[in-house]
Amino acid sequence: MAIQRMDNVAVVVDDLEAAVAFFTELGMELEGEARIEGVWADRTVGLDGVRSAIAMMRTPDGHGRLELTKFHTPAAVAAGPPHPPPNTLGLHRVMFAVDDIDDTIARLRRHGAELLGEVAQYENAYRLCNLRGPAGIIVALAERIG
Repeated sequence: MAIQRMDNVAVVVDDLEAAVAFFTELGMELEGEARIEGVWADRTVGLDGVRSAIAMMRTPDGHGRLELTKFHTPAAVAAGPPHPPPNTLGLHRVMFAVDDIDDTIARLRRHGAELLGEVAQYENAYRLCNLRGPAGIIVALAERIG
């Protein structure tokens, strides 16, 4: 039996509203919001007393989803330095294909995004960059050129 698809990637954030605004500005669509709590949630994540809120974001093509999660109880905990470098073990980044990388960076900066390094060109194929987004996650952008 093979997997059917990758359903979503979950990111824990401290400000759900700001994270939704950031990813909406990027071009994702809010698919839905929910409160998550109860015995089933405790068992699923392996914590007691889970009470959280989630927002499911969908890419415009409908194939990619990002679950933004705000834990009310137990409180979220920091994992290492507040702004880990790109070579930190674990989830590295989330990458999105965009039409106009410069416009996207400008719009995301209004939501607190910080450019890591600079926009660089890979051969005659892509312009690429990494931004630090909500909760310190690295969001990569790729614009096809040529």
